[in-house]
Amino acid sequence: MVMAWASAPYAAPVAPPDPSGGATGADTVEPVPTIGRAWPVGLRPLVVRTWEPPPTTYARGHRGVDLSAPAGSPVRAVAPGVVSFAGRVAGRGVVSIELENTGDPPLRTTYQPVRVSVRKGDEVVPGDILGTLEASPSHCPTACLHWGLRRADTYLNPLSLLPPWLLRRGPSRLLPVPT
Repeated sequence: MVMAWASAPYAAPVAPPDPSGGATGADTVEPVPTIGRAWPVGLRPLVVRTWEPPPTTYARGHRGVDLSAPAGSPVRAVAPGVVSFAGRVAGRGVVSIELENTGDPPLRTTYQPVRVSVRKGDEVVPGDILGTLEASPSHCPTACLHWGLRRADTYLNPLSLLPPWLLRRGPSRLLPVPT
């Protein structure tokens, strides 16, 4: 019998984020604190599309990460904060949370498309449900949550909020390979 190494199939490999959040001009941006305690969807969702910072303010890029999850999945807060917006933008449900103790101006996470179940001013802690993932047309091949992070007008990598133990893939295990 031949053996091969395999990793748990439930998560894409995620490189450790830059502590600055990967912002362009990072020397002028406060580092992103590792305050996240939960993924916004699932336990270790597949990262369908990574964060691709634009070279300039109005250039092409991907200003967040896309996480695969079935429509109807609960969408959860990743860190403590206060809901600063909960409603519809361009026909999609959006939730924004201003994160506690993250500097001045504070960090703000965004989640979309979400069937919102929180209101502006609600306080949330990691794991609190913000709503459910909507089935809406998107740039993902299947349903996905677009998760973003900003400090004022600067987009940052939302994965930089999560500690290394949440970003790691599942354990490696030795599996038989049919011959």
